[in-house]
Amino acid sequence: MAFHLLDRDRRGGETLVTALENALKAIGHCERCRMLAESALCQICDTAGRDHALMCVVESPADVVAVEDSGSYRGRYFVLMGRLSPLDGIGPDELGLDLFEEQIAGAEIREIILATSATVEGEATAGYLAALAKNHEVAVTRIAHGVPLGGELEYVDSNTLSRAISTRRALDAD
Repeated sequence: MAFHLLDRDRRGGETLVTALENALKAIGHCERCRMLAESALCQICDTAGRDHALMCVVESPADVVAVEDSGSYRGRYFVLMGRLSPLDGIGPDELGLDLFEEQIAGAEIREIILATSATVEGEATAGYLAALAKNHEVAVTRIAHGVPLGGELEYVDSNTLSRAISTRRALDAD
């Protein structure tokens, strides 16, 4: 992209620079869920009619967009802005887990959906969050991981297939 802008579209490059400068000045984090926002509350937290007793925990703002695009979730979010990674110096403080614990202790949250990645760090993060939630007697669920809808088994990696088999569920014949 940089080569294209420098070689063929310098005006487009200037427009991009201006847009990025404006975004860096205007966009911060929602004080409730930590999503990117142009005001104190993001658009999702500021929307009436969402189920505030249901919290989905994700690693990044892009994950919020993906869940929202599914159209299957109408609760609130908590965006970690990463995942636990001691080797990279990322611990609970860097993920805002003090705010997370404050919210689950003081709010009417009845269920937390953990939607962290299926990496070692994502699983460790999910385990840590589940332990925090258990201390506050909040129900915790984990999103399913496995074979994608429409996926062919021969193209699924062995770890994903192993996880899908070990977490299988009964099929209702109704």
